[in-house]
This record gives sequence, structure tokens and C-alpha cells, in this order.
Amino acid sequence: MIGNRPSIRYRMPCRSGSDMLCRIAVVAWLLGLAACTQVGPDYRPPDVTISETWQIPETGGLSSSADDQAIWWQVFADPVLSQLIEQAYKRNYSLEFAGLRVLEARAQLGIAVGLAYPQSQRLVGGATRIGASEANANTGGGDLNYVQYSVAGDVAWELDFWGRFSRGIESADASFLASIADYDDALVLLTSQVADTYAAVRTLEERLRLARENLVLQQRSYDIADVKFRNGEDSELDVQQALTLLLSTEASVPALQAQLVQARNVLATLLALPTSEIAGWLGSESRIPSLPESIAVGVPADLLRRRPDVRQAELQAIAQSHLIGIAEADLYPSFALLG
Repeated sequence: MIGNRPSIRYRMPCRSGSDMLCRIAVVAWLLGLAACTQVGPDYRPPDVTISETWQIPETGGLSSSADDQAIWWQVFADPVLSQLIEQAYKRNYSLEFAGLRVLEARAQLGIAVGLAYPQSQRLVGGATRIGASEANANTGGGDLNYVQYSVAGDVAWELDFWGRFSRGIESADASFLASIADYDDALVLLTSQVADTYAAVRTLEERLRLARENLVLQQRSYDIADVKFRNGEDSELDVQQALTLLLSTEASVPALQAQLVQARNVLATLLALPTSEIAGWLGSESRIPSLPESIAVGVPADLLRRRPDVRQAELQAIAQSHLIGIAEADLYPSFALLG
């Protein structure tokens, strides 16, 4: 019995050359028959209608022309951003974990392919040294010592009669490709998070710089309003308004500083770096990344084809579809060759 299925085993002894040729012909016939038999459904992609145009007309520098820009962050022409994304690609743990899942899926594919070959092999060998006695050796009869070698083995091979192993290979292959799509999805998310966090850091740095400049100007405005009020040239209302604006700006500075620290910590986490080192990667020059005048986004159909999470979902559906064939093949008896 193999699993819960009835097993039909055929042992192939070899006595003569004609018997050997006959058995080879039988094996070839069985293998050919097994290769043509495959139970279970074949995957068929669903019929989905995808629009070839956007519902909203092209505005604001967006273009529906095709653009296969793998390193899309280079459109910002920011060398610091490019260095950060390269560092994240090398050090991010989530991306490394996704890469390890690819290696795991590839190993599972190798196991599935190996099941199509003989599943049990055993080889036993030995050597025996045989020699004459000392008495026989003194009679001058020559050297009667010799070594006898022996090798024996057997092989058990379950034929893929119902396509169980071939379905397993197809399922493992789809799972392997799905793991690659999952890696691509993790890479897209990582690069987008790094770029988004980097833009947030630069924006907060610029807001903090403007807030400090406004503090200087508003302090001067308050001092002027206070002097005028003391000299009777202005009302107390102007002084209170200037003071309110000054205190409001002062209160916004600590909040901006806290947000900037949080954004830098997020960026350090994405790059798997200590928080103390992220300032050195950002450098002293602060500049918000600027978008180009025109951005090619393609059409909805092309956008869906490029999305790795969509490819992963389809490949997972393919893998599950082939598992149905494996489950159905388990309902039938198995055929195995022993020799």
C-alpha cells in the first residue's frame, strides 16, 4: 500500500536477453501510457474585462503612454534617495525573508521533480578476500589468493500513471513563481516606503526651517508692536495678536521636531540601521524631491499586469488548481515497478 491507495507492484527478474528486451518494452509502454494520463482540471484564467483607458482624462502631467520603469525613483534625480533605496535592498530583513521563501519554493520544486524518478534505491556491496593455506602455498602450486567483489541493489519506482507527480511538479512550479512574485511585491513595497518616508523627512525638515525663520520675523513683529503700544502709537489688540501668532509658531516647532525624529527612525528601520547613523546617510543638504513635468502611468490593463501581487494571486490559484489533480489521483490505485 502506498498511502491509502491500493498498490499494484510488478517485480522484474532478468533471466535472459530476450526477457530483458521484453521487460524494457513493457516498461516503455507503461511509461508512455502514464505520460498520457493526467487527471484533474487544467487551470483556465477567468474572463475579466479590463478598461483600456482611464475614466478621468489625462491631466496634471499624467500620460497613458507605456512606461516600464523598474527603477522609478530615478525620476526624482535625487542621489541620496537612490543610495537609501540601494541600502534598503541590501539590508532590509523583510526583503531577505521573502528571498528565503523563494529558495524554499525552489527546493520544494526540486523535491516534486525528484518524485517522478525511482523513489527507493538501495545498493549493497562488499568484498571478500580468499586465500590458500600455508601448506598449499609451500607445494609450489602458485598464488591462490584472490578478492571477490559483490554488488546488489533494488529499485522501487511508482509510475506516474494518473499524473499525480506531474501535477505536483506543475503545482510546485506555480508556487515557485508565486514566491518570486511575492519577492517582487515586497521589493515594490520597500522602495515605495523608503521613497515616501524620505519625502516626509525632507518635507518636515523644510517645514521646521520655515517655522524657525517665522519665529525670528514674528519675534521682531511682536517687539515692534509692543514698543508702539508702550508709546501710545498702537492698541493692545495688535500686541496680543502678534504675541498669539508668535506663541502658536513656537508651539509648532516641538511637534515638527518630534515628527521628524519619528520619520528618521522609520527610515532607519527600513534600512536596518541604528537611528544614530541615519543622519549621516541623509547628509546636510535638505531638498524635497521634485516630480518631473510628465509621468507615464500606462493604461489600467498594463498597470494590472505589472502588479506583482496580482501575478502572485493568479499563480497561487494555478498551484491550487493542480492540487485538485493530486487529490483526485489518490482515489485511484498506484502502479509500481520493483527490480
